[in-house]
Amino acid sequence: MKPPRLIGHRGAKAVAPENTLASFRQAAEDGADCIEFDVRLCADGGPVIFHDDTLERTSDGTGPVADLDLAALKQLDAGGWFAAAFSGETIPSLAETIALCRDLELGMNIEIKPNPGEAQATAMAALATVESLLGRRGYETVGSVVFSSFEPAALEVLQQEGPLWPRGLLLDERRSNWLAGAQRLQCVSFHPAAELLDRRETVEEIKAAGFLIYPYTVNDLDRAGELLAWGVDAVITDDPRLISAALC
Repeated sequence: MKPPRLIGHRGAKAVAPENTLASFRQAAEDGADCIEFDVRLCADGGPVIFHDDTLERTSDGTGPVADLDLAALKQLDAGGWFAAAFSGETIPSLAETIALCRDLELGMNIEIKPNPGEAQATAMAALATVESLLGRRGYETVGSVVFSSFEPAALEVLQQEGPLWPRGLLLDERRSNWLAGAQRLQCVSFHPAAELLDRRETVEEIKAAGFLIYPYTVNDLDRAGELLAWGVDAVITDDPRLISAALC
């Protein structure tokens, strides 16, 4: 797997409605070579791209995502809340997102963001969709694809059912057992909150353990430059256009 360098967080969410095809296109235009997006299940069991458990914040819908099937979700406006220019943007399916990433030659950081109690089912559905479109050995040819999650149960399913697909452990707070957990899950990458990387030695210790490092969410140019100088492999940012200058 060729590591990415600049990962657009939910696309380019600083300038476009997060987790929409418009946001993913904008990230590509702004210099990202990979996008991070969130996968959860809708009522018919299909994987869709949406961050929150409920619809209110980033669409004109209400209630849990899990209560509506894909057809009903597609009737919602997932762009107008951000700006009138994006009215009519819909909630993408995982299949649509994969097709777009292939067209744009974008890497994919597929975060398993399950509805409550659906970590294993979400991982299975996401894996099945990826393999149906990219092939069971697609990891050999499609470039940068990594599954990530805060949920060990999701990563365990991916380890068992799709062991050759790269996995990354997300971490939002300091934990003494993170290294053992990532090793047990045979992760290739570690995705920490950027504030956890408070000194160069921390980055060096993680690299010495054999992990790629993709910190989130880095929206300050000087901080991005510092982290890259310390040796992180990529940064995850809301604003790829701004942070792309750190790669020059």
